[in-house]
Amino acid sequence: MIRAADAVRHTWGDEAAGFVEDWIYVSSQQIHVIVFGLEPGGAFRHSDSFRTVFAADELLHVLQGTLVLANPETGEVVRAEPGESIFFRRDTWHHGFSYGDEPLRVLELFAPPPATGTSGAYARTRPYLDESVYAVKSVVGNLAGARPGAGSLRVVRREDSVWRLDRDVLVGLLISTEHLTGGTVTVPAGQTSLEESHDGEELVYVTRGELRVEAAGVEATLTPGDAFFVPSATPHRYGATDAGVAEAVFGVAPSFGRA
Repeated sequence: MIRAADAVRHTWGDEAAGFVEDWIYVSSQQIHVIVFGLEPGGAFRHSDSFRTVFAADELLHVLQGTLVLANPETGEVVRAEPGESIFFRRDTWHHGFSYGDEPLRVLELFAPPPATGTSGAYARTRPYLDESVYAVKSVVGNLAGARPGAGSLRVVRREDSVWRLDRDVLVGLLISTEHLTGGTVTVPAGQTSLEESHDGEELVYVTRGELRVEAAGVEATLTPGDAFFVPSATPHRYGATDAGVAEAVFGVAPSFGRA
């Protein structure tokens, strides 16, 4: 029996990569199983000493909080809630972000295990990733959701979102055509996005928490049911108060491109 209180505590990372709390349940010659944790708004990336690319298959099962996982080499971004899992094969760069109101806890299954040389020692043999990307750029303007044999109407669910870490906040694109881009934006408590602008006009409608908006000298704190209009080419940024995560639905028309 391995009780939760008996799991071995370990801190992974450095200032550049971020720090992650680990609770090690088993690390044998055949399997490695831990729970790792981040505080709300926390993240891990990579540094020269702590490279997140291993010679192992991994299954990450979310126990608590919201996990956003990115492949900084390809720009792929996915999101998982409690009870959901993310799987990837060996040689996959990965960065993790905590996007919930409560601490993130993830059960990690890892094999072949570090005892066979698949973890840090292997990572240091891989070419260093100098630049991280968090979006697949080809999606913008080309996400109509058409499927072979589908009719003219389609339900777009949260899990259908194409995720991207855009200007330091999480954006989930639901559709993006030559006329309209629509999706969701999620901001962790106490954080603020980098400034951005679009070729098209934008309307953001708040669905959760308290969203702070700054645009062309206008500042507002919005709650669910409130909205904010941003004219074309107007620099703006989004933030969340310390009260918790803020979420909103947005629409940009006609072009989502950067002004």
